[in-house]
Amino acid sequence: MKINYLNIYNNLIKLTRNKNLYLKLEKQDTFSDRLIILFFHLGFFMNYFKYKVSKSEMQYLFDFIIKHIELSIREIGYGDVSINKKMKELINLLYLIISKIELWENEKDEFKNNLIKDYLNINKNHHYFVDYFEKYRIFLSKNTLNNFSKDILDLKF
Repeated sequence: MKINYLNIYNNLIKLTRNKNLYLKLEKQDTFSDRLIILFFHLGFFMNYFKYKVSKSEMQYLFDFIIKHIELSIREIGYGDVSINKKMKELINLLYLIISKIELWENEKDEFKNNLIKDYLNINKNHHYFVDYFEKYRIFLSKNTLNNFSKDILDLKF
């Protein structure tokens, strides 16, 4: 199977740019908020597909996405000196989110609500995000990796 990593990345970005998500934030959204929402999308995506493709393909996808995030951060204006520190912080954050997402399916709503509240730093509307990511998780289970790698999907769930 030929995987188009750019289309997968673009689909994850399209999900992250969902305007409804940002209407539910209690504050003006920032680049950091968008990265965290991208990390949640990526975390659920990787958690679901990690056994569906080889480790090397999943690692390549992970590296591809991290490289694009780094390029985006460079475009914002971070210098070469600070980019390495920022990327290390972001990758650690991504690993933390992925480790929590692995528990998602077996946890109660309180865990899910606290996870969203903690990482998005919100006190209201966390139920909306929990419901959204639960629907996204189900959406992933009804699609194949090939669907994500062909072209930009109509991502409605």
